[in-house]
Amino acid sequence: MARSRVVLGDLRVQVLKRSGGIRSYTIVRADCSVVEEADSYLRMFEGSGSQKTYAYALVDHLRWRAREGLTTETTGLLDLKRYMGAVGAQVPMPYGQPWRVPPQRPYGASALQVAAAALKGFYVDACTRRGVNEELRQALSVTRLPTRLDRSRAFLGHVKSSMPANPLTQKRPQRRRHPKMLPDGAKPGLLEVANTARDAMVVRWLSDTSLRIGGLTGLHLVDLHLRENAACGECKSPHLHVCHRGGNPNRAAAKIKPDWRMVDGVITGGEIYRVSPAMISSYFKYMTTEYAKYATGHGMLLIQLAGANTGGPWSADAARGMLKRAGQRAELPGRITPKAFRHQITNDVLDVSNDPLVAKAVGNWASAQMVDEVYGHADLHSPQFTAALQAVWGEQE
Repeated sequence: MARSRVVLGDLRVQVLKRSGGIRSYTIVRADCSVVEEADSYLRMFEGSGSQKTYAYALVDHLRWRAREGLTTETTGLLDLKRYMGAVGAQVPMPYGQPWRVPPQRPYGASALQVAAAALKGFYVDACTRRGVNEELRQALSVTRLPTRLDRSRAFLGHVKSSMPANPLTQKRPQRRRHPKMLPDGAKPGLLEVANTARDAMVVRWLSDTSLRIGGLTGLHLVDLHLRENAACGECKSPHLHVCHRGGNPNRAAAKIKPDWRMVDGVITGGEIYRVSPAMISSYFKYMTTEYAKYATGHGMLLIQLAGANTGGPWSADAARGMLKRAGQRAELPGRITPKAFRHQITNDVLDVSNDPLVAKAVGNWASAQMVDEVYGHADLHSPQFTAALQAVWGEQE
């Protein structure tokens, strides 16, 4: 039997709109009073995307805590482990009634990592500020020996003797070696069934770059340098700059936040992606037809073409929905997601170049090592692979 949508205590996440369109997140009760413990913790992440993520992870735990009749003073480490078990973690102990029941699904590996980080940070902060539950604070403030990777990442890592640990964290499963790619024929199939020039441009831009959907839907016209030797001086070829902006009206934001600025109307910095001639062609087709007809003065690239907000900025969720419907019309297997395009081009570039550094630069990935681990694999039908096996088998003449 599904749990009621009305939560105990009516705790909820409250979005606060700041000047400049920036949003902050806190947790409030049914009478709109702020939960001070949660607010104090979330203020530590003001201005970052982590604030929203931790707010929604934390409000779920506080609702569970209300059902269990616990407070910060009475919560113990075993209680937190019971909660982790109730939301989907594997814990070697009875945890009581599951908290996430159909139609909700248990947390996956990534969500469990987020929940563990949010709970540790919240309780360490609350116990320290209020001077209560020292036992729980000490239980959460454990350390571990540094790994070789920890030492290489840290400044003066060779002198590190310990690293912070989290007793609530689950052991992460092995990284999936072959991420989900696009089905065969996805690109031409999606282009064939695209209903608008905007939709075709989105398919083309996702296919020919490794853009994330938040970065694509957050683009402004000033971010596009679609000609040779643009005034920014950062790339001789046509390119675009993905700039993190917290105040976009469609709430789209780039995941990565390198510094950027505008000088004399020219954008510099941010994430730089080279663009293909086909991308430029699709851009001008869209701009001279649909954009010119419907756009308002917001300056963003992608706009809504129907509905009450026609001409307004197009959201990332709307773009995901468009890709899903287009995949169904093209009768492609599975659900078409923006991330699959990013995986596909990284895999294709690595196959052609056989150089993780090139694939890293194309995809703006964090490291070439990660690219090699995830996407690097031998082609079982390549001439080199076949020749190597034949040499070992003694079948070469």
